[in-house]
Amino acid sequence: MTAEEYKKQIKRSRQEKNKFFSSHPQSPIPANEQENFTGLNYFEPDLKYRFELELDEFEEKDTVKINDTGGNLREYLVWGKFTFALQDKACTLFAYKSNPEDEHVFVPFKDETNGKETYGAGRYLELYEDRDKIDQNKWALDLNLATNPWCAYNPKYVCPLIPSQNILELRIPAGEKNYEK
Repeated sequence: MTAEEYKKQIKRSRQEKNKFFSSHPQSPIPANEQENFTGLNYFEPDLKYRFELELDEFEEKDTVKINDTGGNLREYLVWGKFTFALQDKACTLFAYKSNPEDEHVFVPFKDETNGKETYGAGRYLELYEDRDKIDQNKWALDLNLATNPWCAYNPKYVCPLIPSQNILELRIPAGEKNYEK
């Protein structure tokens, strides 16, 4: 896939999400705001933020408790980790599952854009086996697909906070930006 085809694919996906957010009954945008919803803000797609990586899956999965925005503790399995280099820095992002039978991994993260250009509490990646798994253990980790948690759009949602080991000390201008009403 060329860089241009990739950008078109990302933009189509973003248009579909905007359509869902603007009118679907399950949209996190409050119903009284959907009529004026003009779309989400994003960084321009850039292939340098897309990686094909092995998930270093842990043989023994530790259980961790992660706080959420409602003051609750949620239990997750630390499934594995992704390691990559970005801006000449070694980066590690841990992947979680709430259930061993899940066919996706949850990769929450924070970076230096949070609280400025992006949602202050961090952003999420959900990697699905049928969409993002390339082969036996290799995944497409695409930071251009980073999204805000639904609590960024509506305070009625409660979202997991970012574990300290998934805080990256660099700026990642990829994915979703702050939501502005």
